[in-house]
Amino acid sequence: MGGVRRLAASFVAPGPCGVAVRDRLKHLTAQDEMVLRAVGEHQGALASRDLKARCSDGLDHSAQTWAARKRDLTGVSSSRIAGAITKATHDQWALARRCQVAHIRKLDAGIRTLRHRLSLPLGEKGTRRTAGGYRSKSEWFRKSRRLAALEARHTAAVVDWRAGRVRVVRGGKRLLNTRHHLTQARLTEEQWRERWEAERWFIAADGESGKRFGNETIRVTPDGEVSVKLPAPLAHLANARHGRYIFTGRIAFAHRGAEWADRIEANRAVAYRIHLDTERGRWYLTASWQRPVIQTIPLETARARGMIGVDTNADHFAAYRLDRHGNPIGGPRRFFYDLSGTADHRDAQIRHALTRLINRAMRVGVAAIGIEDLDFTAEKTREKHGRRKRFRQLISGIPTGKLKARLVSMASEQGLTIVAVDPAYTSMWGAQHWQKPLSTPRRKMSRHDAAGIAIGRRALGHPIRRRTAPPPHDQSDRAGHRTAQAGPGARGREGTRPPTTDRPPGGPSPSGKRKRGTSASKTVRDAPSTQQWVQDSLTHAG
Repeated sequence: MGGVRRLAASFVAPGPCGVAVRDRLKHLTAQDEMVLRAVGEHQGALASRDLKARCSDGLDHSAQTWAARKRDLTGVSSSRIAGAITKATHDQWALARRCQVAHIRKLDAGIRTLRHRLSLPLGEKGTRRTAGGYRSKSEWFRKSRRLAALEARHTAAVVDWRAGRVRVVRGGKRLLNTRHHLTQARLTEEQWRERWEAERWFIAADGESGKRFGNETIRVTPDGEVSVKLPAPLAHLANARHGRYIFTGRIAFAHRGAEWADRIEANRAVAYRIHLDTERGRWYLTASWQRPVIQTIPLETARARGMIGVDTNADHFAAYRLDRHGNPIGGPRRFFYDLSGTADHRDAQIRHALTRLINRAMRVGVAAIGIEDLDFTAEKTREKHGRRKRFRQLISGIPTGKLKARLVSMASEQGLTIVAVDPAYTSMWGAQHWQKPLSTPRRKMSRHDAAGIAIGRRALGHPIRRRTAPPPHDQSDRAGHRTAQAGPGARGREGTRPPTTDRPPGGPSPSGKRKRGTSASKTVRDAPSTQQWVQDSLTHAG
């Protein structure tokens, strides 16, 4: 076991800190749509200009430059719109900065792998932890050229990072590149242009506590009336007092509608965003607000009523219920999903599978779900799994970030706790210790089902293996407790049987020594004992 890496401790995942709900803006007139497009185009141009200025500042950004940019925007919009635009700009710049650091780390990992493999003799076999040498001279030559290319990219990325230079595309780099592949995307130039312009619009406003209905720029009343404070150049389009435009369509949030209504009636901050779905030709309004940070329960409390261990796979969740001692209960459960198709389809599939998983946890009465703390960032590089293209596509297709965020959010609404564990060796050790013992003619255990047990046991604080080695003397309990299933303080723990004061008829004597029985003809039967023999209460946790 000397090569086994140190395992990270399990922890309770923090709960969500925000809420977002969305509803469709229905029954809009042609005038309403014209106003929305005009506002989005005008404010989108301001956002693009502000983002360009922020990227030009780089590391020289300060509170003074921020204030100067906001003053410039206030003259052509309003103070609140300018504040929303500059805040969105800073968030976008910070995200690009974090992505730049992640890109540099990915290049570092690829360079290290290539240098290691190039230093090995041709054909040298690798191990489970490290890759071996390349198979041929031609492959070695091609990889040496790739190493030079990665080193050049790494040098350029480090120079940009030190200079504070980032490259951001409003509307998305992927959509921008789609312009050169319209046939493959099944789009016309007009359709792409409409989508590109809609993605670059800016119709959003941050909430303000104390203001009427929690937002002064985009206001939604309790009865669903939506109005927008128009920027100064578009004030002539207003149909209400104080430069506001009231839309004919109404809105009603079916999901969390009561919580949203309580906030706006108390004039608490609610942020809004309006956007156009060009494929469907529909307008949507998204409301979001912050929630108090949910206090996570202690890990021991989460373990008190058992756990459901979940193994995440490319097409299903493999779940197994365990009691607080780590014993599997019942049979395995699998919750399937399909990650092919569009992003919306994949998101819906994940959401439905998680809903079934959470409903299962509520029915059996556990308080927590144990899941691997997955992050395949370092595991899907082509340098590490060059020939295993299907494997790289497999792990790249699992939306680990979205899965974790959605699971935590959905579980917290049902009062469930998510315990994240180190994913190392769960599949290997689960198959080694649990797959064969739990397989029966009527129950087929897969490697993923056994991994679910391993994850659950690790979340409960138990080792994955079923039992430790027997005592050195013999198979009795006198050398100590034989199992690692339950701690010394657990009631009903399997341990050394205490000596009995009496024994059942025909059972062994209290001393444990076997006595030869005497024939009935040579003994005189004693009167029946008035004591009642009681079996020791010994609940096996193993």
